Amino acid sequence: MKTGTIIGEYLIARLHAYGVRHVFGIPGDYVLGFYDQLLHSPLRLINTCDEQGAGFAADAYARVRGLGAVCVTYCVGGLKVANTTAEAFAEKSPVVVISGAPGMNERERNPLLHHKVREFDTQKKVFEQLTVASTVLSDPQTALQEIDRVLHTALRYKRPVYIELPRDQVGLPGIPSHRPGELRERSDPRTLRAALDETVALLNAARRPVILADVEVHRFGLQDALLKLAEKTNIPVAATLLGKSVIGEQHPFYLGVYEGAMGREEVRRYVESSDCVLLLGAFMTDINLGVFTARLDPGRCISATSEKLSVGHHHYEDVRFQDFVNALLRGKLRPRALPRLPGPRPGALFSKGRPAAQHRPRPGSRPLSVKRLFERLNSFLRDDTCVIADVGDALFGAADLFIHQRTEFISPAYYTSMGFAVPAALGAQLANPKLRPLVLVGDGAFQMTGLELATAARYRLNPIVLVLNNRGYGTERHIHEGPYNDLWPMHYHRIPELLGAGRSFIVETERDLDAALTAAEQHTASFCLLEVRLDPLDRSPALHRLAERLSRKV
Repeated sequence: MKTGTIIGEYLIARLHAYGVRHVFGIPGDYVLGFYDQLLHSPLRLINTCDEQGAGFAADAYARVRGLGAVCVTYCVGGLKVANTTAEAFAEKSPVVVISGAPGMNERERNPLLHHKVREFDTQKKVFEQLTVASTVLSDPQTALQEIDRVLHTALRYKRPVYIELPRDQVGLPGIPSHRPGELRERSDPRTLRAALDETVALLNAARRPVILADVEVHRFGLQDALLKLAEKTNIPVAATLLGKSVIGEQHPFYLGVYEGAMGREEVRRYVESSDCVLLLGAFMTDINLGVFTARLDPGRCISATSEKLSVGHHHYEDVRFQDFVNALLRGKLRPRALPRLPGPRPGALFSKGRPAAQHRPRPGSRPLSVKRLFERLNSFLRDDTCVIADVGDALFGAADLFIHQRTEFISPAYYTSMGFAVPAALGAQLANPKLRPLVLVGDGAFQMTGLELATAARYRLNPIVLVLNNRGYGTERHIHEGPYNDLWPMHYHRIPELLGAGRSFIVETERDLDAALTAAEQHTASFCLLEVRLDPLDRSPALHRLAERLSRKV
């Protein structure tokens, strides 16, 4: 029998063929047989502290590498990654959720086995609501085909999928003659041509068109195509918060982050006054649209995603997102003079990632503010820095950072699940070891998943983690104050002492921050943790605007 026809081994081989090199998870008895197969495979098992950490790590891994995998045991493990899978679905991140399960022969007469909730298919029913495809590999005659189907669907729609492995099926052979099928989908050529003709006509007739790029440009690997399109036509590019870093943000064509009234006013005016907005891979979420303060006229918009294509009020079916973008590159779009773009421009403020002398922040003994924190971080970013922002002011303040390279800003900017950033740093750095994560996380989110720094230590990863310690849930505090927004004060800087690894710094002043960042940059042997102590009522301008609008809804 040829290697690879065993069900578990075939799944591993297909993951490897799609570029997966690491699988995140927690062991449990229902999945130990598959774990043993992983142990003897080209894939590396990454044991995290908790299943939620594994799920967030796999999500970030998928965002950087194109496909991620998390592997857990039945129900007690599987249901703990339900939240992270929901986030991956909402934000279009292709994560393969692999769950061990009781064997098919164990299920006869419906016994009460440990971890069982209600019925043996309860967990599968849950994940049917959270994934784009799901399967239970219960039949060796169809198992290999099912693996291909589910993985193809993950890559086609860039959303999570669920594979359940009954433990008595993992080592069984599938059909020996099975060969992997290729994912081949094409647009309807006539529909594509009609959509392209109308799009080219609108763009060429526009006086001041603009491109608004979002998350699917990341997911479908179309960053190069976007850049070529902008350079071919001299049409400037803005990004949504979820799509931030879709191109390097020091590029002369880059406008900034568009997020309605939450963003920079000059960016909002430029986008909303455009007579033709080309939305590429954009999802009109409340956060992307500044709590629906954005003003975009559908009649002046061309919107292309993996799920639909509309040109003004005309809708086109059976056109693939990638085909549409690549067809635009080949289309007869006229070049135009690059318009004067609103400032501030990153190139005017920074040189090679470092502030010009006249703009360099002067660190002093005064208490550090949120505004000054992000000003200093802007000068700290390097070409190999991957910024990973958790929910809250860590995210909103980071919107104004200038990211040097594409796809080097990762956040849960739509689903906004707290606790994402620290485990996401594991996934991002393992997906691309050339990157060093800069993690921005509030103290509330850190209390949820911060101990995944133990995983960073175990696998010799070296993120720089800034815990923004304002002693509570800052975003909620500014929306509606109450004692439920307070947290028990922890000594976050003592985490390295607890773990026996890493370095830590207490940051209270601008001088402290400057010294800590300098030392952290030079220390590459392990993680560094900066406990940044902030006034509980301090906030970024973006959070001020958001809280003002949300408080009216409470």
